[in-house]
Amino acid sequence: MLCAAPGIPALGPSGASAHVRGVARALGAPIACARASDARGVHDHEGLTLITPVVEPTWPGPLGRLRELNELRFARALVAPARAYGPTLLWERHVLYSDAGVRIGAPSRVLEVNAPLALERARFERLAVPWLATWLEDEALRAAPRVITVSAWLAEWARSRGAKDVRHVPNGVSPGVGDREGTRRRLGVEGRFVLGFLGSMKAWHGVERLVTLLDRLPDAAGLCVGDGPVRVEHPRLVHVGRVPERDVPDYVAAMDVGLAPYGSDAPPWFCPLKILAYRAQGTPVVASDIGDCRMLTGDGGYCGPDLYDGVVAWRGRRAAPHLRAWRQVVDEALR
Repeated sequence: MLCAAPGIPALGPSGASAHVRGVARALGAPIACARASDARGVHDHEGLTLITPVVEPTWPGPLGRLRELNELRFARALVAPARAYGPTLLWERHVLYSDAGVRIGAPSRVLEVNAPLALERARFERLAVPWLATWLEDEALRAAPRVITVSAWLAEWARSRGAKDVRHVPNGVSPGVGDREGTRRRLGVEGRFVLGFLGSMKAWHGVERLVTLLDRLPDAAGLCVGDGPVRVEHPRLVHVGRVPERDVPDYVAAMDVGLAPYGSDAPPWFCPLKILAYRAQGTPVVASDIGDCRMLTGDGGYCGPDLYDGVVAWRGRRAAPHLRAWRQVVDEALR
């Protein structure tokens, strides 16, 4: 498993890092990564082998305007140690400024695409040299023997950019049965109708809609699992912050409804891990109809414009647990 993105440490707390670990475990493979961890700490390291460059990526002041060159530098620093491992199959997470997968030269290679990275960076951050980023991305897509994408939108996008063998393979989650009653007792929400939100709280994630729902449901409690740049408050809202990956099933099982309340400005290309985590515990999903949300929700919840109606419709009911494990993801990609 190759992930040359400095912003996605193999042992990081984000959904992207959890994705890398899940695929690596399903493959039974080491992770070649730009860095193992960052200031957010080490998470879920058990049973993993890491291949890292000799020097950890840094972002010194003089290089602040040359971020792209730094990314390319550390991607290429992974080539020699990864090649020395002698991989016969290389599963590579698409990284904007990386040609490490081509240079490693494994007999079989899969390129996993999680976002249109040049477009995403231009939208949410800063793209120093747009034409170069777009050209490198097109070259990576055309050179990949097989491209797998986490959403249907991305599959069409990859084909339009010249990718050949493209497959839509949604994300997965790690298995685990949550302790619903024990967690509810510990949180002090026994007997309450609990609306939950799991994940990083970015502006387009719509977490503020949880507060609106609590105002309309005076007997309900809220539960936020995760953190991020957006912080919402309510007298009946419990924040537990970021939790170890092994504890996520407990908190998700404690929810009566799991929310994916994306705003209209949400990008259409993502595959929400939170929906898969909710469904794995039989927690009904109430989601905005964006991207692959409707497909992922299936018969396990509501997907549409009126989240309140969806919440009320599922009150007092559980959905059938539906686990999409990382092993299934890998099998579909390699079949």
